[in-house]
Amino acid sequence: MKHSSLLTISLALISFTLPACNTHREEHHHEAHKIVATNPQSKPVTVTQQYVCQIHSQRHIKVRALEMGYLEAIPVKEGQTVKVDDLLFTVRPILYQSKFEAESAEAKLAQLEYQYTQKLHQQNVVSQNEVLLVQAKMAKADAKAQLAKAELDFATVKAPFDGIVDRLLHQQGSLVQEGEILTTLSDNSVMWVYFNVPEKEYLEYMTELKQHKDELKIQLMLANHTIFEQVGKIGAIEADFNNETGNIKFRADFPNPDRLLRHGQTGTILISRVQDDSIVIPQRAVFEVLSKRYVYVVDKDDVAHQREIETGNELDDIFVIKKGLGVEDKIVLEGIRQIRDGDKVEYEDRQAEQVVSNLKYHAE
Repeated sequence: MKHSSLLTISLALISFTLPACNTHREEHHHEAHKIVATNPQSKPVTVTQQYVCQIHSQRHIKVRALEMGYLEAIPVKEGQTVKVDDLLFTVRPILYQSKFEAESAEAKLAQLEYQYTQKLHQQNVVSQNEVLLVQAKMAKADAKAQLAKAELDFATVKAPFDGIVDRLLHQQGSLVQEGEILTTLSDNSVMWVYFNVPEKEYLEYMTELKQHKDELKIQLMLANHTIFEQVGKIGAIEADFNNETGNIKFRADFPNPDRLLRHGQTGTILISRVQDDSIVIPQRAVFEVLSKRYVYVVDKDDVAHQREIETGNELDDIFVIKKGLGVEDKIVLEGIRQIRDGDKVEYEDRQAEQVVSNLKYHAE
């Protein structure tokens, strides 16, 4: 009798709770289909491509000793700015100094012999041919003296252009060999920035160059994520692609009036261009299935359909659409996880301008 009463109470509780449960499920299902929708927007956007780069001086040379000898003087300091023909190093080559003095003495002796022979010719003591022979001997001695002077001048190392002296590799009094590196000299007035561009983007760049040459903007982002104040330009493109990587090397030239940039730095090249009439949508309206991208499009009967799209450039919060959508389409912005293909939905319609203005990225 006791068991029968408990069974009756349990059945009553079940019959009481079932309608409430069903009502809750229906309300949940109904709420799930209240979504937010918007339209793709057509407007100009600034698309920026980034490339890791290496920064080089337009002229960066190794300064070498032209002759063997002792470093007699170093009138410059590390990091010093020098002008063209400024003295950098003086080497004392004992051998060439002695040779120059000997050849100079021979040239002077030949000149005295020529003068004496010419005087004898005026007195009809020697013939004109004798004078010519002595004159040739004097010219040969002068040439040897000039050669010795040139060899001696090699001991003086001067700056071939305006630049910045790097680390001094030898100190005063050191014995240096012919061709030994003494320092490096960098001309940082203009910097050459090299970066690799894939073949596809190279072709896109060449197309943009023909159609919108003046609209391309070349900037340099430094290692601390600041933008270098000078705007660059593409100075050169190498002749050949790298068959292993499929890239071609570009060179961007940047004026460097304050000498902020130095040889060997790294950074990121930013190439920006404006794409007119681009179709853009928020990234959160897109979902992926097997590496393909889709959105839900709501038709005129308020039925959501899954549609595959093809995206182009990806900005902070938006996709630029290449194929699959137009401004007349109504897409699901929020609630894409709550619906399935073919569901009839209720939605809140939000203006595209309002949606884009609330994103991190603002189309220009």
